[in-house]
Amino acid sequence: MNKSQSVALMWFRRDLRLNDNATLFRALSEHSAVIPVFIFDESILNSLAKDDRRITFIDESLTELSQAIQAQGGEFVIVHGNPISIIPQLAERYQASAVYAGEDYEPYALNRDTLIAERLSQEQRCLHLIKDQVVFAKDEVLSQKGTPLTVYTPYKNAWLNRLTLDDLRSYDSHSLGAHWYRFHEPIEPRPSLSSMGFERQTLRLPTGESGGQSAWQDFQQRLVFYKAKRDYPSMKGVSYLSVHLRFGTISVRQLALTAWMQGGEGATTWLSELIWREFYMQFLYHHPNVAHQAYKSEWRDQPWGNRQDWYEAWCEGRTGYPIVDAAMRQLNQTGFMHNRLRMIAAAFLIKDLDINWQWGESYFAQKLLDFELASNNGGWQWAASTGCDAAQPFRIFNPVLQSEKFDGDGKFIKKYVSELSKIESHAIHAPWKISAFERQSMKLVLGKDYPFPLVDHEVARKSALEKYARIKLMKEKASN
Repeated sequence: MNKSQSVALMWFRRDLRLNDNATLFRALSEHSAVIPVFIFDESILNSLAKDDRRITFIDESLTELSQAIQAQGGEFVIVHGNPISIIPQLAERYQASAVYAGEDYEPYALNRDTLIAERLSQEQRCLHLIKDQVVFAKDEVLSQKGTPLTVYTPYKNAWLNRLTLDDLRSYDSHSLGAHWYRFHEPIEPRPSLSSMGFERQTLRLPTGESGGQSAWQDFQQRLVFYKAKRDYPSMKGVSYLSVHLRFGTISVRQLALTAWMQGGEGATTWLSELIWREFYMQFLYHHPNVAHQAYKSEWRDQPWGNRQDWYEAWCEGRTGYPIVDAAMRQLNQTGFMHNRLRMIAAAFLIKDLDINWQWGESYFAQKLLDFELASNNGGWQWAASTGCDAAQPFRIFNPVLQSEKFDGDGKFIKKYVSELSKIESHAIHAPWKISAFERQSMKLVLGKDYPFPLVDHEVARKSALEKYARIKLMKEKASN
């Protein structure tokens, strides 16, 4: 079948945009009519809470994308169900010779796409998976021996050494003309959030492709200051683009090109963060078992205290450590947590409270609007000292010192821990150290207005170090 009479499905997934969409560009280049499709995957949605913010973000982004497609004379097929059966059914219904979708490197997606490709091939149809959500994928950045890299710095250097302008080219679908399929019958009605069991949430950020571009334009004005401000949660220092990268409402190539060409301390540091994202993605692709267990085998069977009441206090922001509590409340209220705070909160759960890192990983997976399996898993295994290129076990964050260093005036803490809003800045990082007289004058009753600390950090730190020393000794004896 030649292009003049061929039909293809364009399956939007993690690329909810028309501009600089490599997958859409390929579909339009190779076929005379393209049917845009999105599937609310029931296999994923069935495990989510009804107030999951991500579904609202997706739904609002789909509305904008649908309007853009309609403006070009097309119709967006949006359905709810199992893509393993729906994609072949749609291909058969509209006699599409091929299906195009962006590559996805997570274990579930790889298995799903394999099954769909097999079903399509039985009908002499093809599934074309196109690289779009990363600059380099899978085996494109390897060691000099041709093996996957497990340490970030060599990966970053190899990534940068390989990079050319062509890798960051823009895929301009407008130049091809939007030849969308013309339907001769009404398409299936779009499912509502309520029909899928979800409640619409109020989001504190713009959605869709326009939202991604708006956030990017704002950050470009601040990019030069990124390195200087990125660690301070009360400052507007980070990009706030992670959710747009997660759902593809903006192109990673567009972002990387600007950072690479601009150079300078801020842009170079931020480009390194984009490379970290790809490092974790390729690592998950080559080591899918890390989604379920520690990468380093010596840490897989370590004992954990796992006190349920402490875990619940951490989740709810009631640990008695203001910087940790503010971080967790930010997450619960907004679906976002500042990157420095992610490290502090994770380290506290693992090394102060002695709770399995997988519990924290799971909670972040439920709450983060920008949740990506690879980055979330990589970050938690870094904090737990169990992953590739992870922090050493003896590296234990002091939450009070972290608070004093990165939120010195307590501005961020006061925003989310309102019961401490009247506490003087010098005392807010460790309110239990305030004298009884001062607490009385500040009208702060510990244990009532704000909790006592769950643990003494110095005691918890010593206990953690002893635990890691025992595990190391046991492993050494076992290997001899």
